Amino acid sequence: MIEPLFLDGVLQEKIWGGNKLKKEFGYNSPSDRTGELWAISAHKNGPATVSTGPYAQKTLTELWDDHRELFGHQEGDVFPLLTKIIDATDDLSVQVHPDDTYGLEHEGELGKTECWYIIDAEKDAEIIFGHHAQTKDDFVSMIENGQWDKLLRYVKVKPGDFFYVPSGTIHAIGSGIMILETQQSSDTTYRVYDYDRKDNNGNTRPLHIQQSIDVTTIPHSDPEPSKVTTEIEKSTITTLVSNDFFTVQEWSISGQTPFMAEGVYTLVSVLDGNGKLDIKGSSYSLTKGMHFILPSGITSWTIDGELHIIASVPGVKSDTTS
Repeated sequence: MIEPLFLDGVLQEKIWGGNKLKKEFGYNSPSDRTGELWAISAHKNGPATVSTGPYAQKTLTELWDDHRELFGHQEGDVFPLLTKIIDATDDLSVQVHPDDTYGLEHEGELGKTECWYIIDAEKDAEIIFGHHAQTKDDFVSMIENGQWDKLLRYVKVKPGDFFYVPSGTIHAIGSGIMILETQQSSDTTYRVYDYDRKDNNGNTRPLHIQQSIDVTTIPHSDPEPSKVTTEIEKSTITTLVSNDFFTVQEWSISGQTPFMAEGVYTLVSVLDGNGKLDIKGSSYSLTKGMHFILPSGITSWTIDGELHIIASVPGVKSDTTS
């Protein structure tokens, strides 16, 4: 029988990180500057490891390379998606990501389209999402003259908000915000501005001004993902975004809820609650902070309990070569 792939993610220290990943989810954070958990990842900079079952201790990268049947024999050199939880105790750098064409040509890996589900946010917390420049000349001039307040667009956020962040979007997660991020499997980030702060060695982090100018969408326009909500018994399934890269859903589960697979395989992150997963008579406990994949071949399942989940499936047209 095909089993779910429960995963142990990789914790990443960041200059802007904190300790909420340990406090809120119980992860074994290495320090009080832990910024990210790469929860479902086959990226070379942080591959997750299967924790139980016949593939225990195998990395997701190894399964992608050696057991492609678990993923419906999906084509591509790299596992296409990466799920993170991010704890921004301080502001992240103002940044932008390339699309696949630019990323593959200049960095040798995919571009990065992503989306954010706001797990938690302090009062008046805000993100940078987009910019006010109307032309490339305006954009370059504001950067060269350090007119950041004029250039950058600030948006207040609250728990439960959702943002779709296509490649080419200027963005930054602000302090006091925790998010679940679903993204293409890429670690290419171009920093536009980093507040002139210094790392532990007294050095400023490198900026990538020309690359940022090359890839930023000008003028900015807000994408408008159309949410679709379905009621199943007492539970609510909300599709937050669906495109060529991924479909992301929020599952608010109350009681026994049946599911049918909507993709070749499904990535699942439990943000809160407790319950159980039933697959053809086999039962698995679910608790806050768990991350797992329902491989190809698992076409239906039932979840019972009180749980808050973010799930995703890969887009049917994803370009996953590298």
